[in-house]
Amino acid sequence: MTVATEKAREQVLKISLRMVENALVTGKWGNFSVRIPQEKLIAITPRILPYGTLQIRDIVVLNMEGQIIEGVCPPSNEFCLHQAIYKARDDVNAIMHTHSTFASALAVARKPIPPILEDLARYVGNEVPVAPYARAGTPELAGVAVETLAQNNAILLANHGVVGVGRTALEALIVCQVVEKAAKVYLLADLIGHPVVLAGEDVNFLRQDYLSKYGIEDLRECLGGVLRHK
Repeated sequence: MTVATEKAREQVLKISLRMVENALVTGKWGNFSVRIPQEKLIAITPRILPYGTLQIRDIVVLNMEGQIIEGVCPPSNEFCLHQAIYKARDDVNAIMHTHSTFASALAVARKPIPPILEDLARYVGNEVPVAPYARAGTPELAGVAVETLAQNNAILLANHGVVGVGRTALEALIVCQVVEKAAKVYLLADLIGHPVVLAGEDVNFLRQDYLSKYGIEDLRECLGGVLRHK
């Protein structure tokens, strides 16, 4: 096992546990992966184990064709979804798939989340669109997810959940946290009155301001601190 592979498996394990802490997933549902670009590999959560029982050795390392390089468990059955996104997006180094409550409610209603909050504009860049329904774990789901995601950082999967991506593991986690928060706020605001969407020029400014201030090296340094203090 190389140093890069070991670090990637550690990131997957620790960020996966934070998915549970943030109520983004329960039991064995959802999945998370990071790209190991220097080795052209992917580290991903296993298919059959609850997050609370995971250990480093349970994190599966595969090549881009799906061949297992490290690990004894089968990978998440959504590996083809992760594989397709990595192949389509060179800027993505981490992918998180969650089943968080409020975002899933909007996915069931098939309603996108408009850019109603500044943090959503910063981390996602625009609205969170809804991908057409396709059954879990299928190439069809991978295809509609890639098409709907395009250059966005998050999508809703119809009748399913959320996919969030990032330049780092930490950024992918924050994207999913922000999407769930925005979904909750959107639903509450709709009960109170009419949710007001940020103007397009403000959305663009907030997104570019975030990208200019938080480069990938800043995020990696931040992630290192997060992992050291967990």
